[in-house]
Amino acid sequence: MGGMIRTDVIVLGAGIAGVAAALHLQKRGRSVVLVDRRGVAEETSHGNTGIIQREGVVPYPFPRDPTLIARYALNLLPEANLHWRALPSIGPWLYRYWRASTAAGVAATSRAMRPLIERCILEHEALMLDAGIAGAMRRTGYLRVYRSARALAAARAKDEADRAAYGVNFAAVATDEVSELEPHLKGTLAGGTLMPDPVSVGDPGAVVKAYARLFRERGGGILEADARALQVVRGGWQLETADGSVVAPAAVIALGPWSDDVYRPLGYRFPLGIKRGYHMHFKPEGNAALSRPVIDAENGYVLAPMVRGIRLTTGAEFARRDAPATPVQLDRAEPLAREIFPLGERVDAEPWLGRRPCLPDMLPVVGRAPHHEGLWFNFGHHHLGLTLGPVTGRLLAELMTGEAPFTDPAPYRADRFS
Repeated sequence: MGGMIRTDVIVLGAGIAGVAAALHLQKRGRSVVLVDRRGVAEETSHGNTGIIQREGVVPYPFPRDPTLIARYALNLLPEANLHWRALPSIGPWLYRYWRASTAAGVAATSRAMRPLIERCILEHEALMLDAGIAGAMRRTGYLRVYRSARALAAARAKDEADRAAYGVNFAAVATDEVSELEPHLKGTLAGGTLMPDPVSVGDPGAVVKAYARLFRERGGGILEADARALQVVRGGWQLETADGSVVAPAAVIALGPWSDDVYRPLGYRFPLGIKRGYHMHFKPEGNAALSRPVIDAENGYVLAPMVRGIRLTTGAEFARRDAPATPVQLDRAEPLAREIFPLGERVDAEPWLGRRPCLPDMLPVVGRAPHHEGLWFNFGHHHLGLTLGPVTGRLLAELMTGEAPFTDPAPYRADRFS
């Protein structure tokens, strides 16, 4: 054990939210120690689709159609899986999620999300340039494909409404144009929708690790510690790490789905729910390839071209955060994926399990803790962690340093659920 390490800010969590916040604080002259129990980008930031969702203004609402809810509840659709045994613990959050998913609620969330989404690529570009990985950004958008004309027509109507209300850009893709964009897709497809504004990366974990290297090169410290040991001390916060005791006047909880492990002992109660998800990499058959992520919109999975192969990512599993893995959605999605793309053998020994931290209104908590001096929050990025990490890191750093924030932070305030 080393001695006392003094710094301006302790950032808890070395996923994209924590690393980006640490970089933005560092840029504004603060000394920062970043701590994690495992290392950089070893959890949720590692296993996503790799899409920076410039179109992602409108959230994923809880379904309102009773028939669809029943089908989800009975685990009849590949995009969702429910652990019935978890209902006593996750039921209250599901109810609040359902209540927030009215048309008015979705509109309010979309308005609040827009200023964050509008800057998401710009903030990644700045970090990638500084980190020397600007070439990692693929500017090919992503493609949603539809198997039925009915589903395609319904999606087209929603896309038109989202464009009119929030400026969400899209391009209709006819059946023959699907094969022009992605020649190795196969099967009978009714058409698709190209979302041209999002960008993607072939290894999201590597991107976050590159940002962390930049943070370290600029003098930041990255230490191993259990964030649950955070203590209130005179003048700030203290945490025992493998390298010594770190003391700072400010601390940031950026632990994603594990944030409640730290804020609950401090007396805070947020309706934080978890949507779990899985991925598996596959070798493509022969010379088959994808130029961009492809979403099978009617079945709720994504095929994303990655460094390790074609990554198949699943929809949402509603379960306890730490329950054993049940990757049944991969088993449901794989044969469906093989119908539209020539997947070869599995690459990974085991499916990867990730956990998305979701608040009922599908907005993150970014800002000051109401009851503790020097405590700040930056968590709850739901499906958009990779997308929002750099932009919420900037907003948090602006608030912490007294700089004029680039947008009104009120929609993301910590006390909105009280």
